[in-house]
Amino acid sequence: MSKTDLAAVKAGDTLPPLTLPPVNRTMLALFAGASGDHNAIHIDIDYARKAGMADVFAHGMLSMAWLGRLLTQWVDQRRIRDFGVRFTGITHLGHEITCTGRVTEVFEADGEKRARLEIQTANQYGEAKVLGDAVVAL
Repeated sequence: MSKTDLAAVKAGDTLPPLTLPPVNRTMLALFAGASGDHNAIHIDIDYARKAGMADVFAHGMLSMAWLGRLLTQWVDQRRIRDFGVRFTGITHLGHEITCTGRVTEVFEADGEKRARLEIQTANQYGEAKVLGDAVVAL
């Protein structure tokens, strides 16, 4: 589906997947700076180990940001009506994340045609890390 054929969207359609490079320390440091989330569990290996983790791991909101990119590569951000997630697993260093989405329903609300979507991130092993849903105006 491209941004130009939204009138043809139907339940069962899938969004073009978004595959990201492997998570690394630079990515986490850059996200910490961009987001203002400098929680040491994500950027300081000594702190992470003291907390019982083997190493640092990705911010949950980084995964949500990737899902936002998945949506905005499909529709203009002004069309997003609802967007929420729940975190189901830790995204570790080296994970290669792919974001996917599927239309579950097309309906009308407030005078506009909308699509309800199931979205998720999963690593290269197929393990879901973030599950979410969104509603977009078509």
